[in-house]
Amino acid sequence: MLNPRTTLRPLDRDIRGTEAARPFVHVLADTSDKLARVCSILEERFAIAGERLDAEAKLSQVPFAIVIRAELRDLDNIAAIKKRAGKLAKAKKRIFLIEDTSHVGVSQAYALGATLVLPGTISRAKLLLALSDPADPSSASSGETAQFDDAVEIGATAFASMFTAVTLDQPLDVDGTKEAGRQIADRITEHGLSEWLTTVRRHHEGTYQHCLIVTGVAIDFGLSLGVGRADLERLYSAAMFHDIGKAQIPLAILDKPGRLDSEERALIETHPAAGYEFLKGHAEISPEILDAVRHHHEYLDGSGYPDALCAETIGDIVRILTISDIFAALIEHRHYKPTMPRVEAYDILRGMAGKLEKALVTAFKPVALTR
Repeated sequence: MLNPRTTLRPLDRDIRGTEAARPFVHVLADTSDKLARVCSILEERFAIAGERLDAEAKLSQVPFAIVIRAELRDLDNIAAIKKRAGKLAKAKKRIFLIEDTSHVGVSQAYALGATLVLPGTISRAKLLLALSDPADPSSASSGETAQFDDAVEIGATAFASMFTAVTLDQPLDVDGTKEAGRQIADRITEHGLSEWLTTVRRHHEGTYQHCLIVTGVAIDFGLSLGVGRADLERLYSAAMFHDIGKAQIPLAILDKPGRLDSEERALIETHPAAGYEFLKGHAEISPEILDAVRHHHEYLDGSGYPDALCAETIGDIVRILTISDIFAALIEHRHYKPTMPRVEAYDILRGMAGKLEKALVTAFKPVALTR
């Protein structure tokens, strides 16, 4: 049994011998039991070092990844993590394992620098999957990868801030959210959609991944259509805000594997109106964006929700966002099911005749398949 304040130092092999081929992971935890549990999961595949959060920080080597398992409702834990912020920022992956499954808990982890948050009971399979493929899978240079990671982190932080504002009834940082959308637009304009999808999937799961992918897809769709700068800003702002109403829905339902029951589905379908109600009092949010937040689940044939709108009452931004939202939901990565190929997802969109504008679905083909 570990002494309560024992620090497990890195293996003194200077990453030589058999350790040379194994990525180095640093584990931090607030109790010895948690520390031992995480280290036992990782020790067969990684070179690891472990530290208690209440021990003096001694690690000097920069790890490939940092894994933190701690109670984030504890102010001492938060202070200890903040003291290590400089070292945390140098790690490519910063994975927080938290027991709190609320939006506030997840948002707190992202605010502390997480690149991925795994709430609830620790899962060996999910943790190993999150740490897999340490090599950069894209052909981009390390500098370009860092730029993409920065944009993803800025976007995730904006979503965390929004969800926290709704959950705790705090002021919403509208300008900060729009600025995050602008930076995502700049990255996709420069490097394209495929790189964005790869980077987002590498760092995020669940609701945050979905929001980041919807924003990226909507931006690329707008660029492919040749919309002007002002319309592109409205589009990425609508995408950033569109699911803010989900902050009032438990993560256990939002990220539930498999089908929802009728009560869970009914609760999910409250999110567009809830988001609209929260945002409508903000003078900085235009009527077009409010319309998109409330109506991004409406269909041309009147079968959508919450207002069962029909074709002539559904605006252009809403039509573009709806296609982007459906496509993103189909191609996002979930640990309990394989990622759907983009060609299959596009075929599903084509099969939604009467619900989606045919001309826009046709125009979306390059975004779905080749851009």
